[in-house]
Amino acid sequence: MKVELIIPNSLNEITLGQYQEYIKLDKLTETELAYKMIEIFCGLKADHIRLLKAKDVQDIVAIISVMFEDKPSLVHTFKMNGIEYGFINNLDEMSFGEYIDLDTFIGDWDNIEKAMAVLYRPIELRKGSRYHIKEYGGGDADHLKDMPLDAVMSSILFFYNLGNELCQVMMNSLTEEEDKNLQEYLNSEGSGVGTQAFMLSLNQILDDLKISLN
Repeated sequence: MKVELIIPNSLNEITLGQYQEYIKLDKLTETELAYKMIEIFCGLKADHIRLLKAKDVQDIVAIISVMFEDKPSLVHTFKMNGIEYGFINNLDEMSFGEYIDLDTFIGDWDNIEKAMAVLYRPIELRKGSRYHIKEYGGGDADHLKDMPLDAVMSSILFFYNLGNELCQVMMNSLTEEEDKNLQEYLNSEGSGVGTQAFMLSLNQILDDLKISLN
């Protein structure tokens, strides 16, 4: 019996929904995990997976596992279900509601599609490489579970790297004595208060830099 098998070649061939299903897997043996990976990412039924050669299963699992180590550059646009989506192109003009939803869900893999709904929206107008995206309205974001995983991963990396850069900007602006005092404050008891003050400083830097993708 011939089995048709489509193996994803990159993260843009894996959906957010598939990845969410994958990371929920828990307490599986190596064999069970291999089964589930091929079932989820290759769309193959369990009884068909049993027909594959053992070496082929190992190779497929290795290919998929390596992809998850990729660090993709920021994906500015992608097409999904016939609609083109664009990354939010004016971070400094983000509304308070957008900021709250992004901050709440960006680290929550069970609901991260809600953060993606802030960052990626349908493009309403395009002129060359420039575009205007639909106004944020909140609400249901389940449709974004079909978005490509490279867009998700790249946007998370973007904000991670942005945070690191902002931290470095602030630390470089401190004198040696200020740096020492800050470290002592953040490492002291009640460091939660110190961390809050630290984040307020980062927010001020973000505002001062007027960060934008345009």
